[in-house]
Amino acid sequence: MIKNKYSWLIYSILAIASGIIGYHFFLEQKWINVILFAAVMVVFVALINSASVYEISKAEKIISSIRRKDFSLYPKEEGTELLDTSIGLYYQSKEEQFSLSSYKLLYESILDHMETGLMILTEKEGSWDVFYVNNAFLDILQVPKYNAWQMYESKVPEFYQIIEDTGYSSSQEFFDVSIRGNSTQSFSLRTKKVKSTQHQFFIITMESLQKIIEQKEKLAWNNLMKVISHELLNTLTPVNSLIQNLEYISNQETIDEEDQQEMKESLMIINSKSKQLLHFVDDYRQVAELPKPVLAAVSLKKTIESAVSFLKTEFEKQDILMVLEIEDFMVSADEKMIERSLINLYLNAIFAVSEKAKKIIKTTVTSHNNRIIVSITDNGSGITSEIRDKIFLPFFTTRANGSGIGLTLTKSIMEAHGGYLNYQGLEEGSSFELWFLK
Repeated sequence: MIKNKYSWLIYSILAIASGIIGYHFFLEQKWINVILFAAVMVVFVALINSASVYEISKAEKIISSIRRKDFSLYPKEEGTELLDTSIGLYYQSKEEQFSLSSYKLLYESILDHMETGLMILTEKEGSWDVFYVNNAFLDILQVPKYNAWQMYESKVPEFYQIIEDTGYSSSQEFFDVSIRGNSTQSFSLRTKKVKSTQHQFFIITMESLQKIIEQKEKLAWNNLMKVISHELLNTLTPVNSLIQNLEYISNQETIDEEDQQEMKESLMIINSKSKQLLHFVDDYRQVAELPKPVLAAVSLKKTIESAVSFLKTEFEKQDILMVLEIEDFMVSADEKMIERSLINLYLNAIFAVSEKAKKIIKTTVTSHNNRIIVSITDNGSGITSEIRDKIFLPFFTTRANGSGIGLTLTKSIMEAHGGYLNYQGLEEGSSFELWFLK
């Protein structure tokens, strides 16, 4: 069988020629010749059909391999248009599939090395299946990998119910869950729904609050060491230079009036720098040696009203509108320490709204997922992204006369109570949140 792009043409010409010759003999009534050339024509037609079937079957085989994503074949071009087009499509699809596989391997490798737990669900026929889950997610929940989302209902029912309660929509939650009877752990949970023209995905990310806190603490300590070393160098370097100068003057046989005046000025500067360093150490001691809270049942409403009353004169002086939307929740806390935290936040809010024509500070108390949240919101200038990561750093301040320990001290007080201090940036102003355990 001729297997090139001219086979059909040759067979067709020979079949037509056989038909013409057979017709000629038919007119002359030479029946034997007619039968002979008719048979030859049938043979050529059969060859045309055979070549066509051969080409179509090979093309179908290649197309079937593309559909099944089976790229184990190594077909070669044979000079026919249909078959060569199919082979070209085959190798193009093969290359694209290998590229997708490489990208998938790369993405999964990256996601599997994340410390944040990640699960992606995909919706099929009204139910959810697991599209992807990384190792961190399985380690957090201490469960094997399941392709059916429903399987997690029996393994981690608390977590499953929290996801169900979101209605499979975008949300952010903090929740406590006990894994396999172990002690309760706190997690930050974020969910996001993503839709395309053909698919719908539900992305779940989960992080241990303890790990988040540890990472933040490590970063805070590194930054704190930079601040302390900077403050010490700024104070001790000029002091050391002045002492050397005093030593030089004192070693002279005679000290004239000008030298005496220089010694007096140097001693005054040394005294000033020493006091500055003592204030710095005292501020640090307040943060580092925070006393243990004396816990008792405390009314948040009463404590907030007491802090507001303490600063009432300042609010009136600055013409600040105070808005209180507070319910009377009871928490186990040290009242004096919580009041001090509130005063720190109010002082920051007062500074934040100082340049505004209409100054508003709003306080709300709400309950959410076994947490009680006190929010102090202002309509001030807000906190820029450049300094947002530094606001809880000891001694960091944007105020000319600020000590830079207010937020640090408040954060330490909340952590001593088993809660935490959270910052939320707003379109206008800022919101600081005190999170308490119920």
